[in-house]
Amino acid sequence: MSLTSEGQSTDEERLAELGYKQELNRGWSRFSNFAISFSIISVLAGCFTTYGQAFNNGGPVAISIAWPVISAIILIGVALPMAELASAMPTSGGIYYWASKLAGPGWGWFTGWFNLIGLVAGTASVVYVSSVFLVTLLGLSNVDFVFNFGSTNAHYIAHVEFAMFALILIVDGLINVFRSHLVSLFTGISVWWHVLGVAAIVGILIFGPIHHASISYVFTHTINNSGFKAGSTHVPFFWLYVLPVGFLLTMYTITGYDASAHISEETHDAAQSAPRGLWRSVFYSAAIGWIVLLAITFAIQRSKESTILHSGYPSLAIFETALSSTAAKVVILISTVGQLFCGMAIVTSASRMTFAFSRDGAVPGHALWRRLGKNRAPTWSVLFVIVFAFVLTIPAYFPNSLGTPVAFLAVTSIATISLYIAYVTPVFLRWRKGKEFAAGPWTLGGKYKWMNIVGTVWVAICVVIFVLPFTPTGVPWNSGFSLNFFNYALPVTVVVFVGVVGWYQLSAKKWFKGPVRTIDEPDAGPLPGVGTMP
Repeated sequence: MSLTSEGQSTDEERLAELGYKQELNRGWSRFSNFAISFSIISVLAGCFTTYGQAFNNGGPVAISIAWPVISAIILIGVALPMAELASAMPTSGGIYYWASKLAGPGWGWFTGWFNLIGLVAGTASVVYVSSVFLVTLLGLSNVDFVFNFGSTNAHYIAHVEFAMFALILIVDGLINVFRSHLVSLFTGISVWWHVLGVAAIVGILIFGPIHHASISYVFTHTINNSGFKAGSTHVPFFWLYVLPVGFLLTMYTITGYDASAHISEETHDAAQSAPRGLWRSVFYSAAIGWIVLLAITFAIQRSKESTILHSGYPSLAIFETALSSTAAKVVILISTVGQLFCGMAIVTSASRMTFAFSRDGAVPGHALWRRLGKNRAPTWSVLFVIVFAFVLTIPAYFPNSLGTPVAFLAVTSIATISLYIAYVTPVFLRWRKGKEFAAGPWTLGGKYKWMNIVGTVWVAICVVIFVLPFTPTGVPWNSGFSLNFFNYALPVTVVVFVGVVGWYQLSAKKWFKGPVRTIDEPDAGPLPGVGTMP
C-alpha cells in the first residue's frame, strides 16, 4: 500500500476522493470487517428466534427447502451487487451514499431513512429476543433474583423480558461508547463462538434426543398453524399466502450485512475488504444456518408437535422436549451468548449509519448525532440508536393472553422490510446506470444485468408478503379481530414511506443536498453547506 508524503494511506486518499476526511479510527482488519456482518446476521439469533414463523407457516419445508433457495436468491440478487457498490464507494454511509451518487439526493434521502429505520428496528428485535432467551435460561436454571424468572404468567414474563431488554440495550450502548475497541475484539470472538457453538449444538441435537424426525418429515411435511383455511395445506392459499409468510425466517436472519459497508471508513484496504466481508458473511451464514436448522428440525419429537406449535418460541420448545434439562440449557446458553454478540454489533453498525447520515445533515439534530467522543467513536449516535430501539419495542410490554410474540414479529418485519428496501434501491439504481457506473477493484462485470434485477423483483415480492396479517384475528375486518394479533408492520411501513417521501418533497429538497464534502472543512463541527432544518 502506497503512502503519500504526509503519511496518508490509500484508504484515506480514496475516502478524500469521495469527499470525506478521515475522522473515525481506521483500526479494523479484513477479518474484523467480515466478522461484524457475520455477527449481525448471527445464525444463533435469527435461526432460533424466528424459527417458529416458518414452522407455523409452512412447517419443515419452509425451513429445509425454503432456506437454501431464498439464501441463494439473497446472495446472487442482493449481497453480490451490494459488494460491487461497497468496493466502488467504501464509506460509512454505505447504501445511502451509493444511492445519492447514482441518482441524486432524493434517492439518497429515501434510501438513507429506510436503512436507518431498518437498523434501529433490527437493533430492537435482536436485543429484545436475546432478553427472551436469557430470561428463559435463567428460569430453567431456577434463578430467582429480583424477578421470578420461572413465572408462567404471560404478562409478568413479558414485563420481565422487557426490563431485561432495557438492561441489555444500556450495556450495549456503554460498550460502544466507552470501550469501542472491544467491539472489534468481541466480533472476532463472536465468529468463533458461532462456528464452534453451532458445531456443539448440532452435536447435542444429533446425540441428545431419543428419537429423530424422519427425512420425509423434514423435507416434505407441511404445517398450517396460522389459523387461515382451517389449517389446510392442500389449498392454493397455503402455497401463495401462508408459506410465503414463513419466508421471514430466512429474510430476517440474513440481514445486517451492510455493516461491512458502514465500517469501511474504519477498515484497512476497504475497497477489497468491505465487499468480501459483505458477500462472504452471507455465504457462510447461509451454509452454517442451514446445518443448524436441519439439526433443530430433525430433533423434533413428533409426539410433542402440538406443544411446539403452541409455544411462543417453538425452537425453545423443541430443545425442552427433545433434550435433557442440562443439554437444553447448554443449547440455549450458546444461542443466547451469540444473540448478545449480535446485539452489540448491530448497535455499532446502526450508530455508524446514524453518524454518516447526520454528517450530511439528514437527521434532525444532526450536529449532535455526528459528534465524536474522545476515542473517536460516534457517542451520540449510539445514544440515538439505543433510545429509538427502546421506543419501537414498547408494544412488547403489552402481550396477548397466549404470550404469542406478535410485537416481536412485527418489529422483525419492519426491520426486514426497511433494510431490504434500502439494500435493493442502490442495486436497482446501479442496474439503471449501466455502463456509466465506475466500478471499484471488486466488480461483477456484466453479470449485474441480470443479478440486480433478480434481487429487485424478489425484494418487491417480500415487502408485500411481510406486511400481511399473520393470523385471521389480525385481519381488521374479521369478527374476531384483536389489536394484540395485528401486524403493525403494515401501518408503520406505509407511514414511513409517506413520511419520508412527503418530508422530502415538502421540505427537505430545499435544504438537503446529499453527501457533503467534509474534506474541505477545517474541523468536524457544524458543516457549512448543509441546510438548516426548519
